[in-house]
Parts: sequence; structure tokens; C-alpha cells
Amino acid sequence: MRSSLFYCRYAGIWLVALATSFAGCATKTQWVSVRETPENRLASSLKHFSRNGIEPSSRTQQLLRRFDLEKKWSDSPADAITQLAILTEREKSPELEYAVAELAYIEGKRIEGRNRELALSHYSTSLMHAYHFLFDAEHGAMRNPYDPQFRGACDIYNQALEETLRIVQKHDAIKPGSRATIKTASHTCGFDVQLFSSGWHADDLDHFEFVNDYELKGLTNHYHTYGLGVPLIGVRKPHEGEDPAESYYPPGLAFPVTAFLRIDESASTAIARNGQPRFVLELHDSLDRDLLEVAGTRVPLESDLSTPLAYFLNHPQFDQDDISTVGLLMPDRVEQLQGLYMLEPYDSHKMPVVMVHGLWSSPATWMEMFNDLRSDPAIRDNYQFWFYLYPTGQPFWISAAHMRQSLVDARNTIDPEHRRPALDQTVLVGHSMGGLVSRLQSVDAENHFWSTISDHSLAEFRADDELKQNLGDVFFFQPNPSVRRVVTIGTPHRGSEFANNTTRWLGAKLIDVPMRFRNSRAQLIAKNRDLLRPDAPLDIRTSIDSLSPDSVLLGRLITAEPAPWVGYHNIVGRQPEEGFAAYFTGEGDGVVSLASAKLDELPQLQSQIVVPADHLSVHRHPQAVLEVRRILLEQVEELRRGDIGFPANVRVANSTATGDDQLRR
Repeated sequence: MRSSLFYCRYAGIWLVALATSFAGCATKTQWVSVRETPENRLASSLKHFSRNGIEPSSRTQQLLRRFDLEKKWSDSPADAITQLAILTEREKSPELEYAVAELAYIEGKRIEGRNRELALSHYSTSLMHAYHFLFDAEHGAMRNPYDPQFRGACDIYNQALEETLRIVQKHDAIKPGSRATIKTASHTCGFDVQLFSSGWHADDLDHFEFVNDYELKGLTNHYHTYGLGVPLIGVRKPHEGEDPAESYYPPGLAFPVTAFLRIDESASTAIARNGQPRFVLELHDSLDRDLLEVAGTRVPLESDLSTPLAYFLNHPQFDQDDISTVGLLMPDRVEQLQGLYMLEPYDSHKMPVVMVHGLWSSPATWMEMFNDLRSDPAIRDNYQFWFYLYPTGQPFWISAAHMRQSLVDARNTIDPEHRRPALDQTVLVGHSMGGLVSRLQSVDAENHFWSTISDHSLAEFRADDELKQNLGDVFFFQPNPSVRRVVTIGTPHRGSEFANNTTRWLGAKLIDVPMRFRNSRAQLIAKNRDLLRPDAPLDIRTSIDSLSPDSVLLGRLITAEPAPWVGYHNIVGRQPEEGFAAYFTGEGDGVVSLASAKLDELPQLQSQIVVPADHLSVHRHPQAVLEVRRILLEQVEELRRGDIGFPANVRVANSTATGDDQLRR
């Protein structure tokens, strides 16, 4: 009675949810929103929004009084700034440099709405004096990194640079290889734009957006580091002459960049101040580098890894809800999007982590984990993240066959001669049904799966060549030699009670199975009745069917021989054993029972943990993310120690890198 009640209740919920999504009324994820006013680090300290308007800090006001310039600042701010700038030539005082930088920024902000050209001159003056405060060798003995003014100078430098770039970009796009000119109070300064990245190049860049224009919404954790520079969002465009790996970049891909303006150090300080200083606008890939060397000093770069990711996810073509629902209900319509995607430049030195989503889902489901893992320098130095998208309405073994071919195609595309051994250390991470798709990349089919269909060989079957080829791809395969670890999360290894008669019937009504799939099944049955087993699982047409606990192929996957070089890790969810849901689902994550999710009998199981989470959130739970991080770093350490084979010509980055190791070029 309780079971029947549960099935009916679940079927009703499913029907309403599916119908709502199909009607286009599903809630859309908003990953970022545009701020009404860009975030400004100086807004509080300089009282941007006070009744009296922006005004100098108390220490700068004191300095104005000391030099009898308080009235001059009130009557003619530009003249006061010029007099203080002249004083910096004689006094060699960091405090004077700071005051000029602050006052020039304030004046630029005050007049920007009336005279953008003059505001640019003030911002440039502010920028140059903040730079001198931080890096002029003559201030070295007097510069105090514990003084709040030191961080204040960093904030002024960053904000003045951002305001400068905003104005310059309105006149002309900032492009690597281009040159622009800006005027300070006393100089005309040219600056060249240079891109520093191991993966992106000038042709990739369509335009930049400012991180401070956007507020993060869809990601729980915001990874923002503090230092010098302006975090930007680089928006990629397709271009001629793309590398083979670039075919795996989705449209509208965005990536994190930090802009840093450097005064050319080839000239002496005296020449730089009295002559025409040369600026270089450096655009640094935030995933490549987190430290710079400036005037003999190691400087951390300010960066933001999360906002560019969220900006990209806001792209309509990457809408999680649309892709998930269409992929479930109309699998054939997602086939054109099916395949591997890279959200960062391919790096031949880094090991791939391929993330595989589950039923009624898409790669967007991994963004929380991806955001968390990529924030760790030890992870991003050693791994690159790929995502596999597939239509989830079809049986999981068909999706596994397509993924198997996608991995082969990717290897042949980016490494046709198999000279990049980092690809041979691939880690697969699958959630829910994606865990089954992932496990099928690592086992030897032998005759285990085909024997559920027939006791005769495939060669004896009467079918066209295309159907025979498809059957061979699905039922006869060997483990992928490049896969080293498989991590399954909330996976129904023995099926789910949710895939019962009621939901299977509902799935058959709602899921539009591709016509060629129906025709192939009909042809197979019509021409080969005498060769098929009486209990052949040919009634399995949808993913819901394939996840039934009675599915014979699930049983064969449990006992299939795994490749000896593959290690397995399993993460199981368990929601609180109380409340309404637990009454119906029993012990487990609310969709998959503990008994189905566990892999105790797998001989090559290297770890298994249970985390307090339900099925929809288990792969986002902090404990699950930390476990995946542990597994990835464990592989790095094993490779470094030589515990598992790894060719010597592949770099394994130091997972605890400090000092020189962090100064990545």
C-alpha cells in the first residue's frame, strides 16, 4: 500500500514537473546580474555617495594643510594637484605620492561627466603616482607595508586603472598588439597592449567586460584574490586558423583576465618622470599566473575566476534548464550539441577531468564543483576540465557508446600521433546516470552485455551494416586505455526504485524516442526473432527503462571486468532519515538507495564515502567536492612518486608550490 501510494505520488510530481518545463515555465538560473553602479573599492573610504560628495581622506587633508594648499584645493583642484606633483620631485615622500594619486583620482571622478578627456588625464596621473608610491626605489626605505596607506595605494592604482580603461575602451577597443595614448598632468604617454597567456591568443579575443559591472548570483562561492590589477572578462570569438582543440570550445566562451599597467623599467626613474614614460598594458590569463615581478618585487595579481564563468553561463545557448529538458524529452534534438566541451584552453601538460552529468541535467550541474576545484592552484596547475553533454532520454548504454567515440575522436583530433601522455591519465567524474556512462568507459564488454540479447553471434544477425555497426558499438567494446580513475557520485549502480512501472509508462509517453531508434528496434525484431533470447531487454527504450532495478544490463555492469589500470572511487548521498521524503524512499539520497549506490564488492574500489546530501545536491556538497579534490591530488602525488606509470616528459606541477614555483610565466 505504501509502495503504491509512493509510486502514484511520484508519478504525479514528475508529470507536473515535466509538463511545466515542457511548457517553458521552468525557473531559469540567473548566474550574474548587471549592477546599477559598478563596484568601486574606493566608494567607502572616499565617501563617493556622501551628502557633500567625494572628498579626500583625513590624512590627505592633513597633508594639504601642512603645505598650505587646502584653499588651493578648494578653489582650483587641478593647480593643487600640479603643485603637489612638483613637490614629489624634491621631497621624495611616499605620502606625497599617495596624496597626488588620491586627489587626482577624486578630481577625475568629479569631472568625468562633464569632460571625459580631462578626467582621463587625472586618472592617468593618479595611476602613475600610485605606481611610484608602490614601486619607486627611492621610496623603498620609507615604504611601510603595514601602513593602511599601502593597501590604499593598491586600491587607488586598481580603481584609477579601471577608470582609465573604461574611457579608453569607449574610444577604441583594447586589443593585444594595439597601441594607445593617454595624457597625465605633465606627460603624454603611449602604451602598448600585450597578452600573456599559454592558451589564449590575440585572435581569440572579441572584447572585454569589467568584472565590477556584474554581481555573482548562480554560484555559491566567489573566488576573488586580492592584489594589483583589474579583473576582466575576456569574451572569445571564433576565428580563422583555429587549433584543432578550439573546436571543443562552446560559443560565447568567457575567461578570466587581469589587466596590469606597467611603467617601462628599461628607463631610469628620472627619465621616466622627466621624459616621456612608456606604459605597457599587460593582459594576464588569471589561470596561468597569480604573481608578477615588478621593480624587483613579487606582486600578487588581483583576479576573479568565478564571475567570468557565471557570465558565460548566462549565455542563452548554455541554458541549463532548456538543454536538460530537451535532452530528456526530445533526445534527437540535443544530438547536434552532444559531445565534449572545454571551458578553458587545452593544455597538453595537464590531465583531463571529464565531468558527466546525470538524468534530466546538463554540464551546468557541475559548475559549483568546477568553480571550487579550479580555485585551487594545485588542481588548476595539473588538471584541465572537460564536460560531456548527451541526451539523457536514451538508455545509458547508448550514451556510453557515444561518449566512447567522443573520447576517441577528441584524442585523434588534438593528439593524432598520441604524443601527449597527460591524456593517458584521464579522470572521469559522473553524477547519477553519468556515473554509469563513465563506468562503461572502463570495463571490458567481452560477451557479457551481448549475451542478454542473444546466444548467437552478431555476424549471424540479419540487419543492414549501419545497424550492425551500432549494435557492435553498444555491446562490444574494450576499456579506454587513457582512463585512470572513475569517480561515481550518487550513482544507481543497481538501479532506482523511481524507475518503476508507473514512471516507465510515463516516460514512454513523454520521451520522444528518435525515429531511427524505433525503426532499428523494429528491424531487429522482425528479421531475427529466431536469434533473440525470449527475455532480451528490447523493451528498454528510454533512460527511465534502463535504470530499473530489474534491468539486466545493470547487473552485467556490476560484474564486468574492469581494466586493471583503473581505480574507482564512490561518493554516496544520504539524506536525513526523517521527514516525509524519507518515509517513502527509505535510507539513501531520496532517489538512489544506499544499497544501490554502494560498490562494496568492486575489487578495485579505492575509496567510498557517504555524505549528508540528497540526490540533486550530492555532487555539490562540500564534502563531495573535497573528496574529488583529494582524489585528484592523490593521483598527482602517485605520479610524482612513480607509483603508477607516467612518462618522464610530462610535467607534474608542484601541488604545494610556493615562492618561485608560483611565479608562473
